[in-house]
Amino acid sequence: MAHASEGRGQEFRLPDLGEGLTEAEIVRWLVEVGDVVAVDQPVVEVETAKAMVEVPCPYGGVVTARFGEEGTELPVGAPLVTVAVGTGEDGAAPAAGTEAAASAGGESRVAESAGAASTGGESRAAEPVAARAEAAGSGNVLVGYGTSEAPARRRRVRPDRRAATGAAARTNGRVRVAGPVDGPVGGSADGPVEGLVDGPVPVISPLVRRLARQNDLDLRELTGSGPDGLILRADVEYALRASAAQGGRAADHEARTGRAPVTAPTAPASATTPGVPRSGTVRTPLKGVRGAVADKLSRSRREIPDATCWVDADATGLMRARTAMNASGGPKISLVALLARICTAALARFPELNATVDTEAREIVRFDDVHLGFAAQTDRGLVVPVVRDAHARDAEGLTAEFARLTEAAHEGRLTPGELTGGTFTLNNYGVFGVDGSTPIINHPEAAMLGVGRIVAKPWVHEGELAVRQVVQLSLTFDHRVCDGGTAGGFLRYVADCVEQPAVLLRTL
Repeated sequence: MAHASEGRGQEFRLPDLGEGLTEAEIVRWLVEVGDVVAVDQPVVEVETAKAMVEVPCPYGGVVTARFGEEGTELPVGAPLVTVAVGTGEDGAAPAAGTEAAASAGGESRVAESAGAASTGGESRAAEPVAARAEAAGSGNVLVGYGTSEAPARRRRVRPDRRAATGAAARTNGRVRVAGPVDGPVGGSADGPVEGLVDGPVPVISPLVRRLARQNDLDLRELTGSGPDGLILRADVEYALRASAAQGGRAADHEARTGRAPVTAPTAPASATTPGVPRSGTVRTPLKGVRGAVADKLSRSRREIPDATCWVDADATGLMRARTAMNASGGPKISLVALLARICTAALARFPELNATVDTEAREIVRFDDVHLGFAAQTDRGLVVPVVRDAHARDAEGLTAEFARLTEAAHEGRLTPGELTGGTFTLNNYGVFGVDGSTPIINHPEAAMLGVGRIVAKPWVHEGELAVRQVVQLSLTFDHRVCDGGTAGGFLRYVADCVEQPAVLLRTL
């Protein structure tokens, strides 16, 4: 028996995806209106300022409405989908064997439910379903934190064609609407919608979307060469080459239509005209990762009275120790892992720097565990993954975790939990070929160690001038948590360990 026709509409809103996140951009819809979804089944892929995640729906039933097109930015708490929840004993999706009944008697009622949800602006109130969702193993909103039960296969429940008041034709991912449309499609729900309405774009890879977005290419204009019209990276690259060869978008439009695009004549803007940008001005919105970084760095500058001290150190001994470790067999030890091990040893001696300031309570909060963040530059911008319990890991364990988090950062697979909760940050800006820096503290932490490039320089060693591997170390710290003596002692201990790694043996 089918429950879709008797279902109650449940509106699923965009949940809080992590600390400090207030909005997310829809990257790809994983379901369409009419699909049957199971509890905890991912329904949409979104990109936040910190990661790209799939959002599972805590309700099971028939999707009756979607809110927002791909590329739309939604605030936390905004509606994502409306699901018609069945009234059976399990409170989940309709049974798999009821497709015939759903198509015979439930189609029109599902369509009416979808129309009511969109034209009314609000879904009908329903009794709480928390008990049923908990019984089904739900209550979670992030993939990886929910139940381990595999989602059921989706099947399409097609709305009754008589419920629609206009004819539609789908071509290349777009729908041309000739009359009023049931459901929120970007216009007024109680009036006719004319023109083109964007539909789902057959793209799976976020890398393909990013490549198109960076080159201002509309994926809806492409025909995919993959299975079922899937747009591949090769399709995007071919389109970009073709557009460049034809002189840009205007020439491409002229080649397709046989006529040049008509534009209204515009008067040249004066450089002194208020509100008119100068020629060549480019405005980039502060959003996504760039916006999150800007907000966090600005807050750090406003709230933290920071100071910086630095010292040059002879890293020849550390480099030789690493060479000896890697020559003994086993996994290769990375340099950043050795620096992280030195950091954790220094924080054990100077725990004042493994802390934060609670401004509301006017208290310094000191942490026992070291959750070490490290700066990673990616195509999406600067991110700071966090190595949990770094103080409890050896050099091999730190090397493996750094490699895993770095790969996830470059592929955009970091979860919000892997980007928050740090207590101290290691910034290896030497990879950019620079010697020194005065970094901004990663709020709300209290300190950051910066490491410059290791380069051969003349150095007095054992009373004689020699060529040694020299590195500049800098420590930026919150002056509220300690004075200069503590900060200087921390940095001097780090430098001693870099120059003589055997110093670490005292604490192993």
